[in-house]
Amino acid sequence: MNNFSKITDNYLQFSQYTDPGLYGEVFKKSLPNDVREIGLLVRKQLIHRMVLKNGNTGSNADLRYGDTTRVPWTRQPEDDVFVTTSAMLAELFRRDPRGLVPDRAAENKLVLTCRFTTILMASLLKLKGIPARVRSGFAPYFVVDGLPAGKSDDHWINQYWDEKESRWVTIDVDGSIEGYLKFDPYDMPEETFDFSADAWLVVRSGKTDGDHFWNGGGNGGLMAISWELFYDFHCLMNDEIIYHHAPEITNFGKFDKLSEKQLAEIDDLAKLMQKPDDNFDQLKNIWETKKEFRLVKGGLIG
Repeated sequence: MNNFSKITDNYLQFSQYTDPGLYGEVFKKSLPNDVREIGLLVRKQLIHRMVLKNGNTGSNADLRYGDTTRVPWTRQPEDDVFVTTSAMLAELFRRDPRGLVPDRAAENKLVLTCRFTTILMASLLKLKGIPARVRSGFAPYFVVDGLPAGKSDDHWINQYWDEKESRWVTIDVDGSIEGYLKFDPYDMPEETFDFSADAWLVVRSGKTDGDHFWNGGGNGGLMAISWELFYDFHCLMNDEIIYHHAPEITNFGKFDKLSEKQLAEIDDLAKLMQKPDDNFDQLKNIWETKKEFRLVKGGLIG
């Protein structure tokens, strides 16, 4: 096995988050073959918490995400509840025994954000024998209510390996049905998405102000970028951690006390992550040896 085959084989493997469990055999033969069709199917199962909050307005004025008035008022965002693909699939079946269906009623959708869309998509692609990975960074192309224009918002997307074209194809399933996108969300041009390693390095070099990059909690700057950077590092290692899990050095009260030496070590990690395939072995070594980059803290862990 050559080195690149080792890499693609790595992204065929399920993680503890993308493993579909017993549902894998249910869907393996019934899933469509086209990546776009799989992506649309995934998108029809979920409703974003902001869409639910805003109701049938804005991009959902035509109910492309479903009639939010039909969602029970007791239904809250479920990011902390269904953190794995197997959990999502089990609940989708519980709410609608037909399984993954394109006409899922709004009241039967899961209220989940982009990270969850990506792990479900990655899982189904892996089921089809397509190497897939989750990536975390920032999307400058979203129109977000309450956020000044020109900002880049934290976001998770997928990449899958196109065997015929011998390249990673970058896709945004979560944002794929927004009507204002000026690019193909199933084959995103280079530099459409701000990968977290690039964001970290342009801010560290002083080329871009840190407040250009924002996260959903209203935080911007280098600390917020560090969260996405370490999410992305974990994703590249097939460990798609949830939002509240991150290395302790990125936490409030810790990050602002990092020494220049520690920041330079993160610089080095980011430089490797800019070309994750070329530097896969080095990234894997860091993953297996550097505890402060690997071990996460949050909730009841750490």
